[in-house]
Amino acid sequence: MQSIHSVTKQDIASAIADIAPARYRVDQIFEGLYKHFFQDWNEFSNLPARLIEFLSKNYSISSLKLKKTISSENGRTQKYLLQLSDNALIETVLIKNVDRNTICISTQVGCAVGCAFCATGAAGFSRNINASEIIDQVSFIANLLAKEEKNITNIVLMGMGEPFLNYEQTIKAVSIFNHPEMFDIGARRITISTIGIPDKIRQFAEIGKQYNLAISLHAPNDSIRKELIPIARNISIDEILESTNYYIEKTKRRITYEYVLIQGINDSNVHALELAALLRKQKCHINLIALNKNDHYPENPPDITVIHDFIQILLDAGIPTTLRDSQGAGIQAGCGQLSGQYKK
Repeated sequence: MQSIHSVTKQDIASAIADIAPARYRVDQIFEGLYKHFFQDWNEFSNLPARLIEFLSKNYSISSLKLKKTISSENGRTQKYLLQLSDNALIETVLIKNVDRNTICISTQVGCAVGCAFCATGAAGFSRNINASEIIDQVSFIANLLAKEEKNITNIVLMGMGEPFLNYEQTIKAVSIFNHPEMFDIGARRITISTIGIPDKIRQFAEIGKQYNLAISLHAPNDSIRKELIPIARNISIDEILESTNYYIEKTKRRITYEYVLIQGINDSNVHALELAALLRKQKCHINLIALNKNDHYPENPPDITVIHDFIQILLDAGIPTTLRDSQGAGIQAGCGQLSGQYKK
């Protein structure tokens, strides 16, 4: 069955022309989908029964079933374990702040990249998620927020999976998030995070949109990166930087580099100096993340003084640097942790 989120107003108007020719019916459908974010056709109380019957037989609204929800102590972070139609499990996280509501969504069931410290990679790869399943995550969270008279302000494709290994479906979903008649979320409020697939970074640059791009770097040199990220054995940091330079040139946008700090692995002052030398000439921002402890990876995050020294070296080199607040660390909000616990 086709997802209703994959069709335009013109598509719907043509499909229902014989049943409900009045143009305002299409507007009512889209208001229910993209203002109230209804999850079931029976919620469309302003539509005639015959039209609801037709829509329910021909279009699905959601492929998701909520299996579990966990919340942080301060209530700012919620993690949702969602089951797809084939019983596969994915995770979606909502992070609430004073001026924004950010959701982190998945693009694959599991992940084939296999980063050493990542719980998703430890679980292995099952399949790509199609565009409608990516979209359904956003619609699901938007529905919850609408009941509080709140909206999604930012979308980050940084959940389970590698978006650029599911490129076509990812970009299809992102275009619907950005579409003015659909979710209407500004391009600069949408971020795609990738481990660094050079040909896809170049392809992404050609889209001509102001989407944000984040690169999961995690090491200042290829030697350490190969230990942490198996795919780095085939893709060097120099290749990634060549593609990100192309992206910056084409889009005039700044790159964000994600860097997980791991005690004794990539957190020394020498590593910070090496990272600064690597990136100081590029238009970029570094987002540091203290390792989120999980059962399958024995290492620890650095002490806070080590983190501060690392940050200061980067700032002294003139590179904008921030330390991410790991709001979900206490609720297994690191990618793959909740689904892993559920399967156990």
